[in-house]
Amino acid sequence: MVEHLPVAPIERLIKKNAGAERVSASAAEALVEVLEEYGTEVATRAVKLAKHAGRKTVTAEDIKLAV
Repeated sequence: MVEHLPVAPIERLIKKNAGAERVSASAAEALVEVLEEYGTEVATRAVKLAKHAGRKTVTAEDIKLAV
């Protein structure tokens, strides 16, 4: 089973942070998909950085460098 980001916080992000008055369910779900894809790409790069450094633990610095 694949875990997905919850939609409600994404709807809040679009409203409160981006300033939308209303958000359709399909818009929130589309952003969830985009964020999951991008997050997976960043995480994959961060894991490679940690392994290259001889570590098993991914750090915040690895994430920042991966972006």
